[in-house]
Amino acid sequence: MILRSLGDRERVVILGSGWAGYTVARQLNPRKYQAVVVSPRSYFAFTPLLASTSVGTLEFRTALEPIRSRRSNVNFFQGWADAVDFMKKTVTIEEGVDDPNQGLSLAADRHEGESMKQRHEKKAEESTKQRHENKAEESKKGQLFDLAYDKLIITVGCYSQTFGTPGVREHALFLKDVGDARKIRNRILACFEAAALPTTSEEMRKHLLNFAIVGGGPTGIEFSAELYDIIKEDLSRIYPELMKDYHITVYDVAPKVLPMFDEKLAEYAMKTFAREGISIKTSHHVQELRRGLPGDNQGKEDVKGNHACWTLKVKEEGEVGVGMVVWSTGLMMNPFVEKALGKPQALPQSGVKFLSPPSQTSPTVQWVVKKDPKTESIITDDRLRVILEPEGDTPNKPRAIMEDVFALGDCALLEGSSYPATAQVASQKAEWLAKHLNRGDIDKAGFTWKNLGVMAYIGSWNAIMQSGGGGNVSGRAAWVLWRGAYLTKSVSWRNKILIPMYWILNWAFGRDISRF
Repeated sequence: MILRSLGDRERVVILGSGWAGYTVARQLNPRKYQAVVVSPRSYFAFTPLLASTSVGTLEFRTALEPIRSRRSNVNFFQGWADAVDFMKKTVTIEEGVDDPNQGLSLAADRHEGESMKQRHEKKAEESTKQRHENKAEESKKGQLFDLAYDKLIITVGCYSQTFGTPGVREHALFLKDVGDARKIRNRILACFEAAALPTTSEEMRKHLLNFAIVGGGPTGIEFSAELYDIIKEDLSRIYPELMKDYHITVYDVAPKVLPMFDEKLAEYAMKTFAREGISIKTSHHVQELRRGLPGDNQGKEDVKGNHACWTLKVKEEGEVGVGMVVWSTGLMMNPFVEKALGKPQALPQSGVKFLSPPSQTSPTVQWVVKKDPKTESIITDDRLRVILEPEGDTPNKPRAIMEDVFALGDCALLEGSSYPATAQVASQKAEWLAKHLNRGDIDKAGFTWKNLGVMAYIGSWNAIMQSGGGGNVSGRAAWVLWRGAYLTKSVSWRNKILIPMYWILNWAFGRDISRF
């Protein structure tokens, strides 16, 4: 079954509900376009607030915006984009309503223990005949359906990068979605509850209350700061006898943390962490994460359930017992981009614009989406349109763009640029694209990024902020600006009201440490 457009509006299918996908869907003119979002999650996650939700400074709902809403004109299908046919202008969707891992980061397991990457790779390894047979069978069961589009916007995002480190995907916690924040919050409280039991040994107590954060970027630093806050402001009053045993350590393979900040701001953050007792260990290489105590047999568990701890093997210091590892080390490309968009296809009959003469190629040549050789990101022109090139390694390749297929967000890279893979860049691209699609003047001028600066919370009501013009602010003033910026950027008035309410309630009465 193929779902086609209704009425005289063009159907714009948007793959993904992150910063890019959600922004462009909300800002498209509903009188001109029928926006259809396809995503495995039915909401947009305001990622800068996830660190706060993971420790109870804010509640989870304050970081979420539903895709379906009575205040929006956006259609939605919950599922995974499985394949794209540029010739037929259709996207094959795998239903995802019953996915048990909805809300977890893209490094989490899915489909009975297989990671999503493994599942996509398994599908890609099937023969064409097998794939058609399986697709036909699944379609009968209602698991797959085709969705026709007039315009396609690819914003599928990326996975959490683990660099293939043994045990990380299975045992580490990530912080890219609300399900991750919930797991982290439960694990923190479980560690303290287990450590408080009279049956817990001194050695185990120290392991349980040793928290490791791998990655010294803004996400890792902000989570470390939020973790310090809940321990010093709330848990210290509830578990005073445990305060001598807890420890927070940030590991990073780079020679310094927060490399995107000015050196003085990064140094200020490190000095603040030193005063707070948070260790920062740069130029450290994590080699393995396994369940069990340091020195025991691999995989052996001395205790079960929440008493269990993990062993983090670090090249520079050996085995370290930890109660929790939060992994925040960058991005790896989504398998949809790697596999579904890596399949050679014939050019569509219309909607193709050649950037260089195609005279040297055969009419039967197959074309592929051009990708960055280092990151595997989709390459676009400055109008965010996907660039195609003939399959194979041939000199002086002709190039073409599909005028109705766009890519933005973490999975795409503007040709000739080096814009960072941040929410700021993704949302600016989405705003630009929606505005020019609404006006119908996509060829008028190309996209340019305006650097609005970066900021990070560093604990104890202190933050650092570096403006796009190079101005620096640190301390309490930066903290006020940090909170003000996130409150202003929150999408709905509902959350603009709820967020300051929770800030005030938790300041007055403390964070809720219930486990649920």
